[in-house]
Amino acid sequence: MYRSRNTLLVLALVLLVAASVAAQGSDEAKSLLHQGKYVPDIATFLQIGANSPAGVNWDDGTVYITSSISGSNQVYRINEHGWPYQLTTFEDGIDYFILNHAGDLAIVGADVGGSEQSQLYLMDTETGRIMQLTHYEDIQFGSVAWSKDDSKIYFRSNEENGRDFHIYEMDITTGEQKKIFGDTDGVHGYLAIGDINHDNSKMIIYRFTSNVNNELYLLDVASGDYEKLTEDDGDVMYISPTLMPDGETIWLVCNDNEDGMGRLAKMKVGSTKVEFVDDGWLDPRWEVEGLGFSRDYKHMGATINEEGYVRLRLREVETGKELPSPPLDGIIGGGMSDKDGNIYISFNGPTRAPDVWKWNPDSEELTQLTFSAYAGIDREIFSDPSLVKFESFDGLEVPAFMYLPPNYKEGEAIPFIIHAHGGPEGQFQPYFQRNIQYLILNGYGLLAVNPRGSSGYGLEYLNMDNYKNRKHSLMDYKAAVDWLIEQGYTEKGMIGIRGGSYGGYVVLGMITEYPELFSAAVDVVGIANFETFLKNTADYRRALRESEYGPLSDPEFLREVSPIHKAHLIKTPLLVVHGENDPRVPVSEARQIIAAVGDNGGVVDSLIFPDEGHGTSKRVNIIAEYRKQVEFFNRHLKKMTVEEPEG
Repeated sequence: MYRSRNTLLVLALVLLVAASVAAQGSDEAKSLLHQGKYVPDIATFLQIGANSPAGVNWDDGTVYITSSISGSNQVYRINEHGWPYQLTTFEDGIDYFILNHAGDLAIVGADVGGSEQSQLYLMDTETGRIMQLTHYEDIQFGSVAWSKDDSKIYFRSNEENGRDFHIYEMDITTGEQKKIFGDTDGVHGYLAIGDINHDNSKMIIYRFTSNVNNELYLLDVASGDYEKLTEDDGDVMYISPTLMPDGETIWLVCNDNEDGMGRLAKMKVGSTKVEFVDDGWLDPRWEVEGLGFSRDYKHMGATINEEGYVRLRLREVETGKELPSPPLDGIIGGGMSDKDGNIYISFNGPTRAPDVWKWNPDSEELTQLTFSAYAGIDREIFSDPSLVKFESFDGLEVPAFMYLPPNYKEGEAIPFIIHAHGGPEGQFQPYFQRNIQYLILNGYGLLAVNPRGSSGYGLEYLNMDNYKNRKHSLMDYKAAVDWLIEQGYTEKGMIGIRGGSYGGYVVLGMITEYPELFSAAVDVVGIANFETFLKNTADYRRALRESEYGPLSDPEFLREVSPIHKAHLIKTPLLVVHGENDPRVPVSEARQIIAAVGDNGGVVDSLIFPDEGHGTSKRVNIIAEYRKQVEFFNRHLKKMTVEEPEG
């Protein structure tokens, strides 16, 4: 059957119009999608992935990563096709992964239920076959390092008394182990491995006496002889030590200087003098967070904290020549390398989930190796924070990161959440946080404060909240709220606060010291009673915590700063989240405050996980926690209006 030319022309026009209408409909649909009116459920946000480098084979560049793609943190090998091959399937994920020098074996650390009692497992990195090396439910193993010939591993363990960490050696082939350092001539406490030199003869060991003070020792591995490398007055941190092949030079980062900032430095074995290296390579405005070297000691890299953002700087060791740094703006970590000069890093930012990247400073070639899934959410709807500063009660300038909704109108008062970080020596950094982006898209503002006591701003700032000055940091949070109101960002009745660990204490401290300030509060694994916390925290943590919060020998002060003794003042609706297996802040802290608020007739809700520790790690629990947080804030912070019926 034949059609006339006119019929064909009409048919063509009809098809053209139909295609045009379809295209228009498609464009309109896309336009609706891009208007940002649809915000997925918090569970969808928490499906967004995260990938970080775990190890790199020096010889062939095989990359190992940790990823949350399965719902818990597991190890994967990137195969020859660029696809992640899963190597571990621990129910609660892994704690760490330490690759040997040949790249064919690794030590995996894993605990059960968030207990943090990591046990050691030997892994074949080709097949993923695993053999458990240690079997102690109440002992923690960590700070693992391989001998240069891969026949032994070194690690720290508190197996002797549950309190002090000593350094041990284990023969991988026989499983035999022995203590090689600790509890000798008064050298005991919180020990960890800092470095093992190129021929496996010397080991640098940390001894931490508090979270802001440590010492370094040099151990002769064969003989057991040792010497103390450092001598100082006051609180000083020595981090990232590396003993160079000459056997004399130690590169490190140290803050024993006028401004108390971590700086690039050198030492000589046999002398306790620290020589700071100020040769123009690093900007003196910023603190050095860490230092690392390639296996052949040809290249060195330093991570720099630029007011919360982390950059990587590279240079040649012999010549001091600076090498190009990866052109990435956000939070950079990792810094593993291979024999071809490639550097493998993690990178993330406020609107970008963590991924693994490869950077070659010679060719300046940057390659993204992993691609975190965004669960169907368009990254363009995420928001970057702005760095703001405000004055506290004594004139101190306090920095904070402020997030505002994409459609925020200047001068508009919106519900706001104050975010309190843990530590207290921690620092809020603008890395990717799924739940923060979710809150912003749901109309909340968020102010993440770095009060006195935070790291990243020098030793003086770090120590401003110690012991008797504990409440001064709370006053910084009060100043943050006052600033938000003065600037017109929010108003009373619309302000909430949340925090985890020490940040959980901040939450409880704020709603007892300033009962009228907040309309909702979320305490996650927080401290309610400093006396019971110090008595019940893990033995190996007590001494370090007493140096920060105050000693058990001063119960009057500990009672005065403990929110539990002022629980009758709490008027703010409170949500408490905790894990039953928490070794840091025992779950009894949560139960105390829940009971106290309830007995006083306050509004309190709770979420206690039987299979978690110091924070949630299982995806199903993370979803349950943040769904509860969001519902709680919505209920108490958002003004609900009801339209009056007409007539």
